Amino acid sequence: MRMLLSLSAIIAVAYAALVLLVYWGQSRLMYFPQRVLSDTPANIGLAYSTVHIATADGETLHGWWVPVPEAKGTVLLFHGNAGNISHRINYLTMFKRLGYHTLLVDYRGYGQSSGTPSEAGMYLDAQAAWHYLVDVQGHAPAQIALFGESLGGAVAAELASHEQPGLLVLSSTFTSVPDLAATLYPFLPVRWIARFRYDTRASLQSVSCPVFIAHSPDDEIIPFEHGQRLLEAAAEPKQFLTLEGHHNSGFIFMQPRWIKALGEFMDVQMARQ
Repeated sequence: MRMLLSLSAIIAVAYAALVLLVYWGQSRLMYFPQRVLSDTPANIGLAYSTVHIATADGETLHGWWVPVPEAKGTVLLFHGNAGNISHRINYLTMFKRLGYHTLLVDYRGYGQSSGTPSEAGMYLDAQAAWHYLVDVQGHAPAQIALFGESLGGAVAAELASHEQPGLLVLSSTFTSVPDLAATLYPFLPVRWIARFRYDTRASLQSVSCPVFIAHSPDDEIIPFEHGQRLLEAAAEPKQFLTLEGHHNSGFIFMQPRWIKALGEFMDVQMARQ
């Protein structure tokens, strides 16, 4: 009996230690930035300019502006939680083909941007990029499409809940960090200890622009039902596109038909603004 109690105590202590480790180490589980840029738009034949954007709290964001002649509108692109903008240059090719300018910016702590990643900080980064397009470059809000990939979808949705973009695109995005963590770590009290929210579904309650959502049933990181729940939360007009492939291989630029579906939705909805 005493041995059983001792074993139970050891297990309880080990479990408590694990919970504390996860609680204090959440940033390491959330963000995987890379500082070194591995590519540039010039290497794939795109003309571009480098931009530096100041945030409200004093950080400086590094990004790329890729213009196109006679553009239909502008895409403000928010990438996922790993790497940096140099790992997303295929998006630039896609949006040029569709006829849209693109602003691709690294969050604080990513690539050549200053600072350290945080949820509140990323929201400030998104606001800074938005104001750069609207106040500095003079783009009409209704002609700006917000595109968010994975974690970037939560950032884009939060921005869309405060501004009035022409449309919002969510690619392989979760409903919230606690929802996703509960799926990934069912043995931990993640809803109690989560220090990050990134509540995409809650943000959608205040989004009034058209919404395009893409997700794959084969996504091994963010379950397909997250995309379906986001669709339920979004107001009309909205569209859902079923992708194919895993989380990092099912993105829209991978197949011509996905580019076609997104392009048609963007063209129709942006023309109505």
